[in-house]
Amino acid sequence: MKKAKCRSYGSMLSKHPLPRTSCFYSTTPPTSSSPHKPESLLVKKCIFLLQNCGSSKLKLRQIHAFSIRHGVPLNDPYIGKHLIYNLVSLSAPMSYPHNIFSCIRSSNVFTWNTMIRGYAESERPEPALQLYRQMRASCIQPDTHTYPFLLKAVAKLADVRIGEIVHSTVIRNGYDSLAFVQNSLLHMYAACGLVDSAHKAFELMSERDIVAWNSVINGFALNGKPNEALTLFREMGLEGVKPDGYTVLSLLSACAELGALALGRRVHVYMVKVGLTDNLHVNNALLDFYAKCGSIREARKVFDEMKERNAVSWSSLIVGLAVNGFGEEALELFKEMETEELVPSEVTFVGVLYACSHCGMVDEGFSYFKRMKQKYGIVPKIEHHGCIVDLLSRAGLVKEAYQYIRKMPLQPNAVIWRTLLGACAMHGHLTLGEYARAQVLKLEPGYSGDYVLLSNLYASEQRWSDVHVLRRKMVRDGVKKIPGYSLVEFGNHVYEFLMGDRSHPQSDQIYAMLAEITKRLRLEGYAPHTKNVLADIEEEEKENALSYHSEKIAVAFMLLKTASGTPIRIVKNLRICADCHLAIKLTSKVFEREIIVRDQSRFHHFRDGFCSCRDYW
Repeated sequence: MKKAKCRSYGSMLSKHPLPRTSCFYSTTPPTSSSPHKPESLLVKKCIFLLQNCGSSKLKLRQIHAFSIRHGVPLNDPYIGKHLIYNLVSLSAPMSYPHNIFSCIRSSNVFTWNTMIRGYAESERPEPALQLYRQMRASCIQPDTHTYPFLLKAVAKLADVRIGEIVHSTVIRNGYDSLAFVQNSLLHMYAACGLVDSAHKAFELMSERDIVAWNSVINGFALNGKPNEALTLFREMGLEGVKPDGYTVLSLLSACAELGALALGRRVHVYMVKVGLTDNLHVNNALLDFYAKCGSIREARKVFDEMKERNAVSWSSLIVGLAVNGFGEEALELFKEMETEELVPSEVTFVGVLYACSHCGMVDEGFSYFKRMKQKYGIVPKIEHHGCIVDLLSRAGLVKEAYQYIRKMPLQPNAVIWRTLLGACAMHGHLTLGEYARAQVLKLEPGYSGDYVLLSNLYASEQRWSDVHVLRRKMVRDGVKKIPGYSLVEFGNHVYEFLMGDRSHPQSDQIYAMLAEITKRLRLEGYAPHTKNVLADIEEEEKENALSYHSEKIAVAFMLLKTASGTPIRIVKNLRICADCHLAIKLTSKVFEREIIVRDQSRFHHFRDGFCSCRDYW
């Protein structure tokens, strides 16, 4: 008997979470040759030890071994229940509790729920759904705790079809009025990207706790609806619900997306007021927020005042410095990180290589890439190879970038080919550009930016017939160009401007200011950079088209509305064009304003007629 028990214990340590020979797959529960009654002294002793073993995985294994040595069968439901609960609570590998579970002769709903919870919280949530089906097949009725764990697994899988099935089951069983079930539904819909469904469910709730508010606010923030997240936060305050640390994380994410610096600063004040300044995750989000709003001094201040830092803290500031045009400072910070004997992560090196790329430091970039592999043993991922391709492309070494792609140990993705296509458009490599676009189309057909880049390349070579053919193809294939827009924050509101936008009530004053700006810039020697207007039209028409780009309208609006000397911050969804870059440089000098523009790839800090990117972007 003892030998048989030892072999069973060995099977519990198997690496396979769902062994084919496991009694888990049998509809008939295993029987015990020497059943122990729950009231036996030995079982009681083992249960007492399990309830008092604390958070030690080693003690837990020792108690398990003790029960085996003293003849407690593995299929005892009382011992098994407590073992599984403790193992799941300690985040042990699920193969261990699963094999114990598969040998229990009669599991109750608590044990089934614990196993579903364990898989839902693991890196492999799929078995949670399988367990639920087998639970129903075993005629075990789910209770109020089953569905929150099951919905957590669905949220991780982002499978909305299964989520809707579970939702309907919850309603049929009458659990849809329970707060913790409703909160799980909100989280599931938000995680699946159906944030409007999450908000609809939220609106139907009779009572909404902080968890419910956080789930929907975070869902809006993570699904590209930062304005809705901030609106809901205001409603939260009106209903007297106090935000917590999780709310702050979601708000900072939304503020960073919009570039809403003033609102984010108010969130920072709230953090100080309620004592969240020692929370590592909140501080990391705050640091990232300031960096993404172009306020790198405040980001550095947050970093310097942090009592605890991790690799995310260092990486966030390194990347923040890099994209804001402070590549040398980013690399100095990395050296400081090494001096303190902190081990950089893969993400840290993405930031370092990004810094080299956006500062044109080719040799240094390859040196850090080599050090990453040899000194720290980090195997380069596609993101690191992408940084090297970008490094060569931005430096004008387009053919070298192509050769690097050919020799890459990993299969290049669409982002890498798109980087090469952008470099070809910038540096006039037509044949290679056509080849790069063909590779992108194989991987991600239908992305409008790729058509636009090749169209730009044709237009720069005066091949207007090819431009028209390509644009007709875009129409035929139903591909629409992403419209450019610019966001600015003023008076607790975020304003959005499109090219030629006249929707604002003060559009007449804005366009009058725009005309004044153009007049004063021409006195400084400004001449429109008309190569950006890729159409076969007269030069005067090109100049008019350039005058109404969204970032220029945003600058005019902020000059009109803000006091002299106030910095202007703009968030643009596309890459800033050469003409707008030149015009805003001169505007910063003529009107004596610092203007910070965050475009698709980096920050531009304009001051006194100069840009932090050094005209390299």
